[in-house]
Amino acid sequence: MTRDVLIVGGGTAGWITAGYLASVLGIRGGKGVGITLVESPEIGIIGVGEGTFPTIRRTLMRIGVPEERLIRECNATFKQGARFAHWRYTPGQEPVRGRDHYLHSFAVTQARGGLDLLPYWLMGVAGDVNWDEVNTVQKIAADAHRAPKRIVDEDYMAPLNYAFHFDAAKLAELLKEHAIALGVRHMSDTIDQVHRGEDGSIDRLTSRNHGDLAADIYVDCTGFRAQLIGQAMGVPYKPCNDVLFCNKALAMQVPYERPDTPIPSYTISTAHEAGWTWDIGLDNRRGVGYVYSTDHTSDDRAEDILRAYVGPAAKDLTARALPFTAGFRETNWHRNCVAIGLSSGFFEPLEATGIVFSEVAAVMLANLFPWNGSHETSARQFNDMMLKRYRRALDFIKLHYCLTQRTDTDFWRDNVRPETVPDGLKDRLERWRHRPPSFLDMDPSHDIFTEANWQYVLYGMGFRTDIGTQAGVYRYFDEARAQFAGIRRQSDSALAILPAHRDLIEQVRRQGFQRNAQGGGRRTA
Repeated sequence: MTRDVLIVGGGTAGWITAGYLASVLGIRGGKGVGITLVESPEIGIIGVGEGTFPTIRRTLMRIGVPEERLIRECNATFKQGARFAHWRYTPGQEPVRGRDHYLHSFAVTQARGGLDLLPYWLMGVAGDVNWDEVNTVQKIAADAHRAPKRIVDEDYMAPLNYAFHFDAAKLAELLKEHAIALGVRHMSDTIDQVHRGEDGSIDRLTSRNHGDLAADIYVDCTGFRAQLIGQAMGVPYKPCNDVLFCNKALAMQVPYERPDTPIPSYTISTAHEAGWTWDIGLDNRRGVGYVYSTDHTSDDRAEDILRAYVGPAAKDLTARALPFTAGFRETNWHRNCVAIGLSSGFFEPLEATGIVFSEVAAVMLANLFPWNGSHETSARQFNDMMLKRYRRALDFIKLHYCLTQRTDTDFWRDNVRPETVPDGLKDRLERWRHRPPSFLDMDPSHDIFTEANWQYVLYGMGFRTDIGTQAGVYRYFDEARAQFAGIRRQSDSALAILPAHRDLIEQVRRQGFQRNAQGGGRRTA
């Protein structure tokens, strides 16, 4: 009977997995499992990925992390989406100067009565206004540096949908504390050897200080080293550098100019000549980095781009280099070894898919846990679902690049070459030339991103969907106009009731949420 789980590696992936498994499967002493996490004191946490997707709220809630502790102890702030600038046009060549940005919002359309507003926007009913501005109040609220929630809202609930930005190293420590409280055994040690049995499964691990360690399931959270799944088990890694060219990042921690500097509640993603910068506002600093392709620029030029973006504040700061290879393993559960986190795959920091995949894998492992000791059936389903998720997420990331109209550098010209676009994405784009993305194009079991996510990026990048041949189907023009006008009016209300982002963060740090003052907010997905 499968009962013991040994997780090798800490960090966000390791401690999310440990905490989630402990909360769902229980700890031995009753009828649950025994969970041990071994992390080496000699191996640091990469700790750059400070952005998340709204799924993180369900994960943290299940593990039992109070939201105000996340804010107080991890320098966390709220994230309402990602703002993309200069991805569509070469700077200075926009048809309307300065109008080259869009928000990939976490909101869904706020239409009432089941009316789909997107076709009416495509037919010009809302006027010459971008899709991200007319279908929800979230962009207006975020642009005004408003928080998505109020001090009276319940944990992980709010009027607007959101995720978090945080200090990744501090989050790992907080998750560690909660996992240990749930009964996870923590060992500080280094794994020196992985011993395999005659059938190819892992038989035991040899640690430097505790000797041999054995379990029924071994979870590889050792990051890019992939000590178990890659080095010991020999499961190959499939590079995607023919689709995604970025393979290195330079990162800085940048202080705010003033203590009262407004905190953006979205990731700011700005395209440059050979990649893009992320700009994430925590409560005490900014996390800024440049993700780029070494085939299209030099490291020195990349650092010049980063420092120019940061400005005078970069003068005395050191840029940390982080090389990576975009790709994933097509098999992530092999024999009795499961890869989660960077050991499983990584595309690039765009759209914060790294932590999402760790969450997804932890949830699937808990639900497919092989209680009867037979791994084959669970592994087959796990691998099939992870592979489809990786392929679909790869399409979504490439979407940001392949629709560009930039021709200023080889990097952008190469990104639109047809041979660099996956067939699955080509097929979707062909469908969407005559109808917009809908739920029919998505599979909840395999798609991390919904049709709303695709719509924001697709139309933010200027993609054209011609529905002229079916225009006669749409008869509710007056209702659509009224609903667009209603959303504009709701924007004024949102600005009136939502606090400034920094004000809310500072208030929560001082006194926590005041949930009994006026009642809580409604849950968002």
